[in-house]
Amino acid sequence: MYKIILIACGILMSSSAFSLEEDIVKSNITEVTVYSQGAQIRRKASYSIKTGITKVIVDGICPTIDPNSLQVLASGNVVIIDAKYSLYYPKPEPVNLEGIPLKIRKEINALEDSLQLLGYEIQQIQDEIDVYVATKNILANNGAIRGQGKVNDSINLLKQAMEYYTVKMLEINKNLQGLNKTKNKKTTLQREMMDRLKKLKNHQSSVNSDSKDKGPSHRITITLSADAATSGKLNLSYLVSQAGWIPLYDMRAEVLGSKINMNYKAQVYQNTGMDWDDVRLSISTNNPYQNKTLPTLHPWYVDYNNYKVQANAPTSNYLEVSKKALRQEANEDLVNDGYYTNSNGVTYDAKTSADFAQVIEHMISAEFKIDLPYTIKSNNEQHMVLIRNLNIPTNYRYYTIPKLDQSAYLMAELANLSDYQLVPAKANIFFDGTYIGETFLNPSQMDDTITFSLGKDPNIMVKRTLMKRECKEKIVGSNKEKTMAYNIEIRNLKGTEIEIVVLDQMPVTTNPDISIEEQGLDRGKLDPKTGTIEWILKVKAKDNENINYKYRVKHNKDLNMFI
Repeated sequence: MYKIILIACGILMSSSAFSLEEDIVKSNITEVTVYSQGAQIRRKASYSIKTGITKVIVDGICPTIDPNSLQVLASGNVVIIDAKYSLYYPKPEPVNLEGIPLKIRKEINALEDSLQLLGYEIQQIQDEIDVYVATKNILANNGAIRGQGKVNDSINLLKQAMEYYTVKMLEINKNLQGLNKTKNKKTTLQREMMDRLKKLKNHQSSVNSDSKDKGPSHRITITLSADAATSGKLNLSYLVSQAGWIPLYDMRAEVLGSKINMNYKAQVYQNTGMDWDDVRLSISTNNPYQNKTLPTLHPWYVDYNNYKVQANAPTSNYLEVSKKALRQEANEDLVNDGYYTNSNGVTYDAKTSADFAQVIEHMISAEFKIDLPYTIKSNNEQHMVLIRNLNIPTNYRYYTIPKLDQSAYLMAELANLSDYQLVPAKANIFFDGTYIGETFLNPSQMDDTITFSLGKDPNIMVKRTLMKRECKEKIVGSNKEKTMAYNIEIRNLKGTEIEIVVLDQMPVTTNPDISIEEQGLDRGKLDPKTGTIEWILKVKAKDNENINYKYRVKHNKDLNMFI
């Protein structure tokens, strides 16, 4: 018997030594990496545990967490057994009547007693109603009332049965009506008393304005195993949704400059349910929600169709200038959220967050670490963060397409933008300190050079004229030949020489019955696929240049064709 007691004591001691304990610890958000969609949250917490297995609970986690992204690191002589995210629902606190005034407590007790008695009365009325309803059903289903049995053989018996049925049914219905009225009154009174009782019991919470209804708590539970009492640090990281950043550029150009100053900005927003207070911010071009699975090519089978395909109608040709797209004009009404320069031309060289940003290039993305604390509330408002300030070598040229617009546009050509880890975004354009509009910058396009417009220059005049004397039309056999001729005049009213690219076109066709030939392009360079003609001219100050070009179109004389 003594040995059994010793063994039982030993088991109790060992189980108490290695019992599973829980410890709730506080944590703080220290770093946030904001992606184009989503954000990576990094938290730090301290723990102190005893020997055995302990569950360390980190409370107050963002409700928009992605549990699959959870990572936990720990310092100290411990083993991380498990880490998981869970939703904890706290138990409602019982109503404490001690803090309620005596008068209200007496009324609560009286209401509870009255409600108990009223419940008995309502139940008693319901029992009587049930008896009358059962009696009514028995009477209605009786064989004599339904004309079954010997009652059909005697008129007197049938008469007596009908009289009895009428009297009893009227009596039962009258009693049921009275009981239902009484029950409805008592049920209404019961409901009013219960509402009053509820208000009285909530008196303490209504008086105490600091009390709040506790909703579910988002937490991370980390199971640690230790051979001895120890303490250390916990580093947690996880991905949250409802956060991100929107890129925006400010492009500043000057007439005499050979570079464009670019401010690379991020409009950071978050609505994760937790405020980011004094955190170290990083901006990443990565998108963790983007599909990262390489697609698979499957066999492509072809066969004859069993139906006829109607040929597409020919479409009209138009000038496509893909590599030199003209941008929006300077008179557009746009909003700018750039920087301030005073009217006296004084520049304020205050430091910005770009001076504290460090660029970290990854294999498939870039990350900008900003060595400044930021506070971003969980309200979905956008906060401007300047992440880079660049001076990009730029070549300025004038472009004109007189067929569409007889104006000269000053274009900025930026090369090798892939070296700056930029992303497609809207750009505000400033020229000589004046805001002239916005454009869209797309560094991901295949062309090495990006061109955008700085607006029209009124000191360069462009005129395109149809030379009617040179235009001819004649019939040659079964064909009709038509010759078109144009003159383009460029006049430079500026005080310096300019270089201008003139773009025009001649028609193209895929119909073998139609022949198009150039009859003189005057130094122009023709793209036979698109029909685009390009001239690069240098026009001296206060001088003008002329371009003459013509082409001939030959087609079937019996078919109409508009040129």
